Amino acid sequence: MPQEIVEVPITGRITAVKVTVGSTVKEGDVLCILESMKMQNPILSPVGGHVKEVKVAPGQTVKSGEVIAVIEY
Repeated sequence: MPQEIVEVPITGRITAVKVTVGSTVKEGDVLCILESMKMQNPILSPVGGHVKEVKVAPGQTVKSGEVIAVIEY
């Protein structure tokens, strides 16, 4: 199956993870919430499919380009 690798767009801290491995997501569903510069930024799924991997956890500090999740579609 093809995979979509979702990456962190901006440096910040993960405040919530809304999916788990095996979750089914639609395009536009919230994968996690990223706090950057005191703003809560939802990270949305670019495709519909099944979550194969989740690489972040609440409280984790992440940098631009790090992997958030892998979605099979």
